[in-house]
This record gives sequence, C-alpha cells and structure tokens, in this order.
Amino acid sequence: MIRFLWLIRRELWEYRAAWILPSVTGGLLVLAASFGHVDVDVAGARPGPDALGGAVLFGFGVVFLFVMLAYSSWYLLDCLNADRRDRSILFWKALPIGDAQSVLAKLATGLIVVPLFYFAAADVTTLAIAFIVSLRARAWIGSAMWHPGQWLQLQALWLYLIATLAVWLLPVAGWLLLVSASVRRATVLWALLPPLAALWTERALLGTHWIGRLLASRFVSGYPVAAFHDLSGSLLGALGLPGTSRSATPPSVWTVLAPLRFVETPATWLGAAVGAVLIAAAIRVRARHADP
Repeated sequence: MIRFLWLIRRELWEYRAAWILPSVTGGLLVLAASFGHVDVDVAGARPGPDALGGAVLFGFGVVFLFVMLAYSSWYLLDCLNADRRDRSILFWKALPIGDAQSVLAKLATGLIVVPLFYFAAADVTTLAIAFIVSLRARAWIGSAMWHPGQWLQLQALWLYLIATLAVWLLPVAGWLLLVSASVRRATVLWALLPPLAALWTERALLGTHWIGRLLASRFVSGYPVAAFHDLSGSLLGALGLPGTSRSATPPSVWTVLAPLRFVETPATWLGAAVGAVLIAAAIRVRARHADP
C-alpha cells in the first residue's frame, strides 16, 4: 500500500498541472468575481435564496468538472506513453515494481486523485467568491451564497460524481491507457481514429447507428439517467430559466442522487467489465514494451 501511494506521489511530481490547473482555474474565477459585473436580473418574482445560491454554486462546479474531465483524459492518454518517450520505463522496470502496480497507480491518479484536487479547488474558490459577492453585490444576492445546507449538498454531489464517474468512465480510461501504452506518437489521433473508423464503417456497410448510440449513451445521455433521478425540477428550474420547470421549493441533492439505480444499471457493470479488459491489455502491452 505504501509503495502504491509513493507511485501516486511520483505521478503528482511529474504532472504538476494536476494541482496547478485547478488552482489557476479557481484564480481566474475569483478575478472574474472581483472585477466583473456582479448582479442577477431575473424576470418576474425574485428567486428564493436557496435556489439562487444552489444555482450559482452548481455553475462554478460545472466549470471545474469540465476542466477536470479534459485534463484527466489528457493525463491518461499521456502517462504511459511518456514513460517510453523519456526512457523512464527502463528505470522503473529495474525496481521491484510490477507493471500492474504502475498502471493501476496511473489509473487511480487520473480517476480519483486528480478529481479530488479539483474538488478541493472548487471548495476554496466558491468560498472566496461567496465572500467577494457578498461584499460587492446586492444584499439579497450576497446572503444567498451563505447557506450551510447548500454547501453540504455541494460536498456530497462532488464526492458522488467522483465515485460514480470513476466507474462509469472506466472503459474510456482503459482505452486511453491502452493507446498510451501501445503507440509511440500522435496518441490523440490514435485514440480518436478507431472509434471514428468504426462509426463510418458501420454506417457505410450496414446503414445503422448502433455504435454511435452506444458512444452517445456512454458519453452524454447514459450517465445522468443511471446516476440521478428526474432533473426536470432542478435548482435552475426554480429560477424560472428558459427550458426548465419552475418550482416553488427546489429539490435537494439528496432527492436527486440515485446510487441504487446506478448500481443496478447493467450498463454500469458492463462498462466496468470492458474497462477491466482494456486495463489488463494496457498492463500486458506495457510489460512487453520496454523500449521507447
């Protein structure tokens, strides 16, 4: 276990952007809140403080979420390839560290450790922005940012996203690791070309879109359906924004999370099985490729 933790620390030493990028993202958001125009203009009745505070905190979290997904994808696609590119794989193979340990440490870094850095950065950023907004904006806007219940729900939502996305995106992570371990250069191109070629071949030869629907379900529509209850009455809906249903009492996060449904969804475990096969293949490929 201690050796595994040291392998993760090694990844953080080599990939300092894992903690620098969320810090920079948070700093930019704090600057925007410090010098930008801070106001909320909602037509009709003024939204309740719970709804407004929840929507604002959720909006900041979405920014960190998308940056996190982009960086984690790049990291998983580069980590094994970098070992071969700078010949450090020869050094690590000389140590009593198995290929499985090395690959699993990189997997844990990309799916768990990096998201935790973004979770911490999002917390610090939202606290700083709440303080700034409470000083600069109208009193009712500032007071909406300080609700302990909303903060507690935000923590639960982040941890739930980290845990469920790590399982749901396991086949994607396995594919990226396999490409990173297999090719010598142009990893992004090799990661995208096979799925695109499969989509084009299926459409040209069979005239169907089964692969496209499968990928869309994995990347876009499948996860919200599996991990959450109906989101039509979300906090954004309580604000009366276009395209959402208005609700006098916005639901809490506790009524939206659906962990049992996520566990019972066949796509969850089918994807995990495919991911395990791809990760095992990445370990096998890394064990055979000692030269860059």
